[in-house]
Amino acid sequence: MALDLAFRTAGPYDAPALAGFAEHVFRDTFGPHNRAEDMDAYCSAAFALDHVHHELTDRHYHTVLAFARGELAGYAQLRSIAPPPCVAGPAPIELKRLYVDRRWHGGGVAHALLDRAIAIAMQRGAQTLYLSVWQHNHRAIAFYVKHGFVRVGAAEFQLGADVQLDPVMQRPLPAVPVQPSPAAATSRG
Repeated sequence: MALDLAFRTAGPYDAPALAGFAEHVFRDTFGPHNRAEDMDAYCSAAFALDHVHHELTDRHYHTVLAFARGELAGYAQLRSIAPPPCVAGPAPIELKRLYVDRRWHGGGVAHALLDRAIAIAMQRGAQTLYLSVWQHNHRAIAFYVKHGFVRVGAAEFQLGADVQLDPVMQRPLPAVPVQPSPAAATSRG
């Protein structure tokens, strides 16, 4: 049975709910494998209410929320910035985050969010989608490979005092607009 998902673009009024959700998913995914003090340092900055609010009002970002059965199940966030040197595709845009709550893993939420992110990236004129992913998140890496991403390099990720090296992956975007799937991994950021 297909999961009934609803999507909408996040606005500044979503900052409190999104900050809490993003921190929960980040800690759930990466917390068991990292030092608590590094997790606390990262989360207190990256998911602070004012920081999330800034991301939701910055024109370089686009955040789409996915709701399953009326509750926030995941979100995808695109960011238009200069890519790392290893990204060689034309007109790149970063998939900064693709977070899905563990309760919805395997239900198609990540696939549907990626389809939405691709459609939005194309609307913004992007031809290449890239991301960085934690090297030990084998589930996410397999998800991205399945969806056409290839490793093109690595980038540092500062988690508190711990500097980690994350694979950078990219894929070309189709020339024809993608129709997002009605329903159906996690990138870091």
